[in-house]
Amino acid sequence: MLVKEKLKQITPILLVAAVSAACSSPIDRRQVNGTDEYINAEVTPGLNIPASLTTPPYTKEYEIPPVGTKANTAIVGKKLDIRAPLQVLPMAEGTRVEENSDNIRVVIESIDNSMDLQQEIFDTIRGSLIDSGITVLVENTNEGFIETDWITSEEVIESNWWSADKVYQLRQRYRYDIAIKPHGRTADVTINLIEHEEHYNGENQGVLLSGEDKRRYTIDRLNSSVAYMSAKREQLLKENRLRQSRGIDLQLIAAQGKEGAYWLADGKFKQVWDRLRIVLPELGFDVLDMDMNKGLYYVNLEESGGFWSSLWGDESLALDKGNYRVVLTASDDTNKTNIYLKDVAGEPVDDEVMAQVFKSFADLMQTDRKVR
Repeated sequence: MLVKEKLKQITPILLVAAVSAACSSPIDRRQVNGTDEYINAEVTPGLNIPASLTTPPYTKEYEIPPVGTKANTAIVGKKLDIRAPLQVLPMAEGTRVEENSDNIRVVIESIDNSMDLQQEIFDTIRGSLIDSGITVLVENTNEGFIETDWITSEEVIESNWWSADKVYQLRQRYRYDIAIKPHGRTADVTINLIEHEEHYNGENQGVLLSGEDKRRYTIDRLNSSVAYMSAKREQLLKENRLRQSRGIDLQLIAAQGKEGAYWLADGKFKQVWDRLRIVLPELGFDVLDMDMNKGLYYVNLEESGGFWSSLWGDESLALDKGNYRVVLTASDDTNKTNIYLKDVAGEPVDDEVMAQVFKSFADLMQTDRKVR
């Protein structure tokens, strides 16, 4: 009985000791284990070969290269960070990394011309911070930056059953700088650690970060934002593919002035443009050239009799074989697009021909497609 009572008294002490011994601080984890007495060791002189003997050949397989001129020779022993380096992961569609000695820059390209790139980036950074429970302290779209409030993380280093735990606290603030290129299709995003504090058991440790320390922290934060953008852009691409797969309704609009009759497509310019690349060959046109900036397709019709007759039975169309222009212009309604069919000289074809072609053209435009 006496032994049993003694065990009851000793057991809690052993448990507390085990918990305390199992924990290590963030500073401990970046340092080499064991002693660092090697930094005080003297350089061992080489083998002294008498002048009467020949010096044996030495292998250079394990030769340590000399320290570079830019290396900080004071970073040795406990000051040396042994953790593996972090890398920026440009996982999001349309992103790439550019590194230099000063900072790391993520280049972001637009993947949807209908979206404002600056707004997308600001929404992404803001969303990634909110998703991580981080408050935005300052945001300025005109100057192109976002600053976070204090980001606090805590880790229990020593746990005690009878008194307060000893906690290691890390507090940081970051600034994102967003620079949009004049053409608006590309942007550069950089991030900087602007404030940093480390506290242990309520006392500020006065840690001074090296350039590599700051680089490590900023890479970790930047990867979090890029990963968030990756998820959002993947969702956007899926929505775009789904939208492109849907049929586009078409109306025949009677001639109103010199332009003649035209077809009104119920879709935005880019969506209609992409659909015509599929539909025009199906109608029998060979696409000779195209200019998206001008909304212009140069097409050629080789066979008007047999092909068109197969679409409308024995009835032949009043559309001669030869070269034509298919012209797209934005409608007054920004969600719709005007489509004109013109001859090689740029004159509109007859209204009767526009009406005859409309039926088959509308059927092909309205058909749902499988878009990969």
